Amino acid sequence: MRAIVLMFDSLNRHMLPPYGDTFVDAPNFARLAERTVTFDDFYAGSMPCLPARREMHTGRYNFLHRSWGPLEPFDDSMPEQLKQAGVHTHLATDHQHYFEDGGGDYHTRYSTWEFFRGQEGDPWKGVVPRPTDPVVSHPGPPFYQAMRRQDVINRSYMPTEADHNQTRTVDAGIHFLETNADADNWLLQLELFDPHEPFFTHEEHKKRYAHEYDGPEFDWPGYQKVTEPAAQVEHARYEYAALVSMCDASLGRLLDFMDGHDMWADTMLIVNTDHGFLLGERGWWAKAVMPWFNELVRLPFFMWDPRTGERGTRCGALAQTIDIAPTLLRFFGLEPTADVQGHDLAEVQAAARSLREGALFGAHGGHVNVTDGRHVYMRAPAEAANAPLDEHTLMPTHMRSRFGVDELTSWEPAEPFSFTKGLRTMRVPAAGARSNPWVHGTLLFDLATDPGQEHPLADDDVELRMLRLLARLMHDNDAPASQFQRLGIPFDEEAGVEHLLVRRQADRAAATAEPLPPLAELPAVDLLTEPLLRLLQDDRARAVVERHAPELTQTELLTIPPNMGLLGMARAAMLPAATLRALAADLAGSLAAR
Repeated sequence: MRAIVLMFDSLNRHMLPPYGDTFVDAPNFARLAERTVTFDDFYAGSMPCLPARREMHTGRYNFLHRSWGPLEPFDDSMPEQLKQAGVHTHLATDHQHYFEDGGGDYHTRYSTWEFFRGQEGDPWKGVVPRPTDPVVSHPGPPFYQAMRRQDVINRSYMPTEADHNQTRTVDAGIHFLETNADADNWLLQLELFDPHEPFFTHEEHKKRYAHEYDGPEFDWPGYQKVTEPAAQVEHARYEYAALVSMCDASLGRLLDFMDGHDMWADTMLIVNTDHGFLLGERGWWAKAVMPWFNELVRLPFFMWDPRTGERGTRCGALAQTIDIAPTLLRFFGLEPTADVQGHDLAEVQAAARSLREGALFGAHGGHVNVTDGRHVYMRAPAEAANAPLDEHTLMPTHMRSRFGVDELTSWEPAEPFSFTKGLRTMRVPAAGARSNPWVHGTLLFDLATDPGQEHPLADDDVELRMLRLLARLMHDNDAPASQFQRLGIPFDEEAGVEHLLVRRQADRAAATAEPLPPLAELPAVDLLTEPLLRLLQDDRARAVVERHAPELTQTELLTIPPNMGLLGMARAAMLPAATLRALAADLAGSLAAR
């Protein structure tokens, strides 16, 4: 038996031909759907990148206990279990997050692995900064400036498509297949960072989306609300589309090889992604700072399983990323461990129905979300503090750094969880989520009547049912009591109507969801983009801000980066659009002589 997993990063389901009308040229994804089962209700679980990959290894949710981090000592890694059972597992990837502090032990779970450098500011080629270097900017936080500069350097070492990270990674995957086409008992995980931002492609793919554009270079949006002109938003969508078309060509190379070597008889093929990416939809860029809408979590997923022989069909059962590990283990004749929460997707197809009551999804410190396939419930914290929030880990690293000494001074041993093999983890107070979900409020959607999630539902009966489902699944995941406390859900008893939040938080949710106006409509842009604390040193400016945003007390300002202006706060959803408009008008009038 052999298996291939072709994994992309940030691949949008709604822009692929098998899932509906799209302007994206991706004929090989349509070809893929003819050779596989297309899953229509496949959801993410833990997000973003590395939490999703931890799920692929372990077959269980991890976002309620841990943010971005490595595999833990108590985790059962699917590739490692296969390796120990005599199945050769190989990873070929250009996903640089595997090789940072927060991902450093994933690749070593495979029998062999190879890595191709240069994606997204990977510190690859060393070029010392010079005073004459052109200024490189990025709309995100300051550390993105350094990443953007490094990305410019890295691209200069990839002058042709043959030199591109994606091409070299696929070359490696094809080489593995050529070398082992007549061998048995192997798994190839061919994992591409694309179409994750930045959307770097060469002319061959860009020319498919020729368009008039004379704005700034823009293929790397920030994680924030949209304030760019419509033409710039459209340009970014075309840049993303060009990269998806390149991914489609890479998929075609793999399908050609499988056809040419008659591999379909005994070789499983899974094509998947970790999450999507917003390209101006709902007035947002990217992911992680807004609620996890379906554009981000309802994923494209395709599977050819020789055990079932199904192809060219669709599966409507509720499935998730945690199902990948048990599917591959069973395919190779191994039983999943007791900690696995997912299902073998061959059993899901055989049952022709969902084998789970609901699906959890989310990111550590964000909304905790659940869907039953019809409704989606996004539970926000009950209070603005978004606390208590802890990291439970024996591997204290963040994405690109170790936990600091100041973070570790207050850690305490936690009682063992059901999945920690009797080990007590470190319980470390979390530094905070990337975005406070409290500002977005608790949201409920009915996908049958509102598939675009454009009209939040206020229905106490449905909310109570979904809240109780959420709590049951959290208990099934052995979620810490602190998560229930953070969300305002009773831990030892069933939730009641007094615990509902949709109506209580509706006004704030609606205000936060409003898209921002274009910059051209704001009369005081220069003032709004000044560093916030410097702006508030001016008594007149402070009076204006306190008049429109009294919640920005001095205490709360301590948590706001000093370099963030009022516009930056609005982009990060810390100020509603209406408040920003009022501030701009008042500042323009009151401080005209400044």
